[in-house]
Amino acid sequence: MPGADEYTPLAQAVADDARKRITLTGRVVPRPARTRLLTLANQKGGVGKTTTAVNVAAALAGAGAQVLVIDLDPQGNASTALGIAHHAEVPSVYDVLVDGTPLADVVQPCPTIDGLHCAPATIDLAGAEIELVSLVARETRLKKAVDAYVAALRAAGQRLDYVLVDCPPSLGLLTVNAFVAASEVFIPIQCEYYALEGLSQLLNNIELIRSHLNPELHVSTILLTMYDGRTRLSAQVAEEVREHFPDQTLRATVPRSVRISEAPSHGQTVMTYDPNSSGALSYLEAAVELAERGAAPATSEESA
Repeated sequence: MPGADEYTPLAQAVADDARKRITLTGRVVPRPARTRLLTLANQKGGVGKTTTAVNVAAALAGAGAQVLVIDLDPQGNASTALGIAHHAEVPSVYDVLVDGTPLADVVQPCPTIDGLHCAPATIDLAGAEIELVSLVARETRLKKAVDAYVAALRAAGQRLDYVLVDCPPSLGLLTVNAFVAASEVFIPIQCEYYALEGLSQLLNNIELIRSHLNPELHVSTILLTMYDGRTRLSAQVAEEVREHFPDQTLRATVPRSVRISEAPSHGQTVMTYDPNSSGALSYLEAAVELAERGAAPATSEESA
């Protein structure tokens, strides 16, 4: 493939997309040794958290993984993007947290992607913060539900590779439940100055959860979103994040993309709405990198 002219950013972007398309299309991701539970969190809104959750989940499922998205945001944007019904009468994560309903009773399959399921959020979830206050073991209710769901699948001879929890942009009891349920934190960071300001507070809160509720919790993955290689600010933010978190920050970055923004209005992720777009290819690259970092070592039985 001919190299791109380094002085023409558009040609460089086109060449990069072509390389991603050639190397990533049809790729099957390795499966983890056990279910990976990742909470996507950032106390700053508008950083691409929900967008990252649904598109990484869709990319993983499209590459052969079994994935569950748990929508913990009362706005239900992740449910919308996955084409999942989440009106008031639909059984949802609210029923799991407040009433103890088994997670299996609320999980729905994504209509456009095999291997991808979602536990939807309804508007009832907005009141769960207050109702959880008076409940027993209020911080661990999601963890118990997820553990029981994974164990039931395992007993039935099935497996779940990834659970991605999409949180609201705040540190209330919903987000605390997500932190207690997961062992990994996945942080999308917008390539703008204000995003860095909120990161230190998020890390402090994660440390508090580690100290008091979940010692296994750790930041495993950071993804730079809304990256614009033409601006010096994006490059500076990316450099600073990679300097402070060299092992956690993915090599892949997600650019600003109209296609990514359009997809939810069609009840889809960008992975099915426009799989050849730069946004879809970038999320696929991030998903493959995420999977390879946590891959299980091949056993003789698997390689046979």
